[in-house]
Amino acid sequence: MTTRAKLTVYSALATALASLCLTPLLTTRSWVTHAFLVIAVIAAVGAGLRRAPLYRWTVPVGQLLVLFLLILIGFAGSGSLLGGVLPGPSSLRALDHVVSSGLDDIQVYAIPAPPNPGLRLILVAAVGLVAVVVDTVAVTYRRSALAGLPLLALYSVGNGLSGDHGSWLWFALASAGYLVLLFAEGQDRVSRWGRVFHGSSRDWTSSGRVSPGGQQVGVLALVAALLLPVVLPHWDSGLLSPDSGGSSGRSSIGSATSLDPLVSLESAVTKPTNNELLTYTLDSEIADQVYLRTGALDQFDGTNWRLGSTTVNDLPSSFPAPEGLRDANLPRIEGDFQISDRLEKSWLPMPYPAASVQVPNRSDWKLDPFTRTVLPTNDRAIRGLRYHVSALDLRPTANELRTASTAPQDIRDHYTSLPQDLPPVVAQQAHEVTAKATNDYDRAMALVNWFTGPQFQYDTAVNGGTGSNAIAVFLRDRKGFCVHFASTMAAMARTLKIPSRVAVGFTPGDAKGGNVYSVTGRMYHAWPELYFSGYGWLRFEPTPSRGNQPRYTEQSTTATTAPSQQPTASAQSSAPVPAPTDSKGCDAKQRQLGECGDRSKAVSSAAEDSWLLSGQVLGSAAVVVLVIALLLVPMLWRSALRRRRLGSGGRRGPGRGPAELTDAQVLAAWDELIDSAWDVGIPPDESHTPRSAARRITEKAELDADSAAAAGRLALATERVLYAPAGQVTTAPLSADVRTARQGLRATASRAGRTRAVLLPPSSAQLWWRISDALRAAREAVGTRVGRVSTAVTGPVRRVVSRRKRKPESEQDPGES
Repeated sequence: MTTRAKLTVYSALATALASLCLTPLLTTRSWVTHAFLVIAVIAAVGAGLRRAPLYRWTVPVGQLLVLFLLILIGFAGSGSLLGGVLPGPSSLRALDHVVSSGLDDIQVYAIPAPPNPGLRLILVAAVGLVAVVVDTVAVTYRRSALAGLPLLALYSVGNGLSGDHGSWLWFALASAGYLVLLFAEGQDRVSRWGRVFHGSSRDWTSSGRVSPGGQQVGVLALVAALLLPVVLPHWDSGLLSPDSGGSSGRSSIGSATSLDPLVSLESAVTKPTNNELLTYTLDSEIADQVYLRTGALDQFDGTNWRLGSTTVNDLPSSFPAPEGLRDANLPRIEGDFQISDRLEKSWLPMPYPAASVQVPNRSDWKLDPFTRTVLPTNDRAIRGLRYHVSALDLRPTANELRTASTAPQDIRDHYTSLPQDLPPVVAQQAHEVTAKATNDYDRAMALVNWFTGPQFQYDTAVNGGTGSNAIAVFLRDRKGFCVHFASTMAAMARTLKIPSRVAVGFTPGDAKGGNVYSVTGRMYHAWPELYFSGYGWLRFEPTPSRGNQPRYTEQSTTATTAPSQQPTASAQSSAPVPAPTDSKGCDAKQRQLGECGDRSKAVSSAAEDSWLLSGQVLGSAAVVVLVIALLLVPMLWRSALRRRRLGSGGRRGPGRGPAELTDAQVLAAWDELIDSAWDVGIPPDESHTPRSAARRITEKAELDADSAAAAGRLALATERVLYAPAGQVTTAPLSADVRTARQGLRATASRAGRTRAVLLPPSSAQLWWRISDALRAAREAVGTRVGRVSTAVTGPVRRVVSRRKRKPESEQDPGES
């Protein structure tokens, strides 16, 4: 493979590794395959154009045209040019529509967003543009160092948008790709221009090697960048505090609603965990029936349900009266809440309707007065939060709701609006189900009873979504989870002119004892809220086997002042029971949640979670240990080599004369002196004789008299071995001379030089050369053996064929002609 081909491959690899930082932006990673294919095609096109006799600037132009063509084919389909093979004008219009939808989705969805075509197009196109720039800079114009700028831009954008979803792994991969590109460019430079100095006992110019010093510095810098943030202190705010110069009153909804709750909820419901998200206490006899509502979505545009408000207020000490509630002079439910660190990017969970909330820092929260949703102004506001909520204890009866008056016109206009493209089946099914009902309450109950009937199945394996098409599919297949049930019932209620919206939050927590309840990842939920004049917004539960039904949905003919406690939760115990083995040990709440399964499965799941956590910790520790071990390899190898070289080194034993040294011991001592000088910054030069090399080391290191004399004795012994007649014996204590010279070299070196000589000695490059030579020799040996085996196997066949070709035609068998 040529050097330019290597640079092409490495530049594509660097772009691919850097693009992985964008994977947290969408809920799926299928777009990565498309992006990698685009990178490969761009690299191939660049390689082909660089072989043609064209100007260099034409290469990126051709790559951009190919990128545009790939985007058209991949996201807009084929058009009318060349028989439909190439995209035409219709494809350009389709592409414009996809781009527009992608830009709209950026404003709508929080991260991770659904893999809509527009968002996938934006990501693939961005990666393709970076691939063109990197290939142009690093390969076409041979400026690999500058190629780090587009790679850095790609990583910065991806990591910045990912926020808490980012990982150190993306930085490590992007940096590794850039380092590989730099190393390849360095090899190319050495192969073309050679080196300045030569190593001992090697011809570096002919081998064309890259100095491993730069590689070690690059790897060390990468490792330091990964490990230093672990030990350095962390500041939550920068030089300019985000709270400085703030304004009061109403403000733009901004980052307070950057979260898309339905997207997050779909992911949590389809992949439930037993992680504890929050705990709370409530001073109510129906605490085990109270839902914790995080917010309500009041606008349905046919694509999804969203928060329709455009402005929010500062969080007040007391909330305004709930919308539609005739009498706000009701008993209160007081609750204390503790959020764990596992709950991220969530609106504030509270019983509905909340009358007030007390949080440590009100500036971190905003209130949407229309839906009574409390939203964070930053992602860190909810982590570990302790707060107190006072909520109204609203308990209407079924008969009271039946006789409720019609909702005001402004409420009906806002909360019954529907998109024009809503499938007709939604309204048809709603009117069919509620045909016998005579009031809004009975219509709502008819929908609830229909959804909770045997014809519907709770299934988290189906595709998510709350748009018009998703509702039509749900009504056809009659399988889905809470998001489908809530959004469909709300849409059907609107077709019946019942004001409705979709609420999100958590079902009641598990009792832990002492009036304490625990909410885990299994309790994410969505449900519809319907409006009744005089009582405001009330929840209904259409999802089968999830949550519990409110008291007012029971079919009663007489009004009651206060409901008795509904037996839907287990008695308090010291610890929640996740999955009893039989119905006797399964309480009502677990039966509703469909969790009365095999206890062994729950134990196995818990053990698996515990093992996974331990595996992650052990894996991280193993990576750290491996990195540290790799960094210690040069130092340990150099120390072992020094001990082996010096050995006895001519040291005198007690009562003995001077030891005689072999030629190999003398040359080993000389190599140790050369490598010791190399470690402190004096590279070897084979153009000098030993005596000239010793003089060069003495002058450059400014050795003292004893060290210079020791270096001179080593040089003299080496020349005697190399040039003197055979039979001469060396008895000088060369080990002591080497140590004396090393002490002189270290004494005159800087502190940084001494540190580098110990931790990352430049002479340790010989280890990597030895490894590469061993691998090359092994590869050649394997190739030779394979050739011999191939010759032994195919040789007889070739000889037979050759003999038959030489045989005269008259001598061939009749059957062969």
